[in-house]
Amino acid sequence: MMGDDSLAMMELNKQTTQWIQVLLAVAVCIASFYSLTAMPCCAAADSRPDESENEITIDRLKPDSRGGKAYKLVYLVKAPIDVYWKFKTDFDNHFLVTNKYIREHHFISRNKTTVITENKYTNAPDVFFRWQTTVFPAMHHLDFVLLNPESCEQKFHYGSIQLEAVKAGTRVTQTAYFDFWGVSLWALNPFGGGMRDFLEYTARWEQETVLQVKDRYAGEAGR
Repeated sequence: MMGDDSLAMMELNKQTTQWIQVLLAVAVCIASFYSLTAMPCCAAADSRPDESENEITIDRLKPDSRGGKAYKLVYLVKAPIDVYWKFKTDFDNHFLVTNKYIREHHFISRNKTTVITENKYTNAPDVFFRWQTTVFPAMHHLDFVLLNPESCEQKFHYGSIQLEAVKAGTRVTQTAYFDFWGVSLWALNPFGGGMRDFLEYTARWEQETVLQVKDRYAGEAGR
């Protein structure tokens, strides 16, 4: 038979578990409220960034049939499309690690239009994310997929990047579909460390970095 101390401990553990469940539910509700008020589910035709501003839009998309979350990120880069394309397809570079979320970046191989790279991120410092990117130069289009999702504790992660020449420079449209444990909390978190914070920082980092290095690609544009 269990003593009074054991029964009391079981009751305490039960109450603690219930409180944790309540707190998680509240966190999800708060995140959902902020997400619904700040991020529309579908992008309207006129929601694209104003070409005169560095506006960034993030819209939630219908997820993959397997579950998870998805987004569409749109932002403007003030560089000609040919210059930005060279920047975007320079896979063997050193500037990527100036992004605060990236610890290491390595170019692995290239076979015609298929490129393999590896990144280590600050939120997962002990594992390399191995990415395969397929390049479509004629369309200024990139497709990417995570080759080792299990090692990265993900179910899947893939997406695309489409460039469009506009008067003010280049419009970038990136979509991604992904799933991992805790994906809803990360995607709906409106504060630091959530999906919106990560995407907005990355877009602004790229807008600034392109301007810093674009001269090295200007002479290669059109090749």
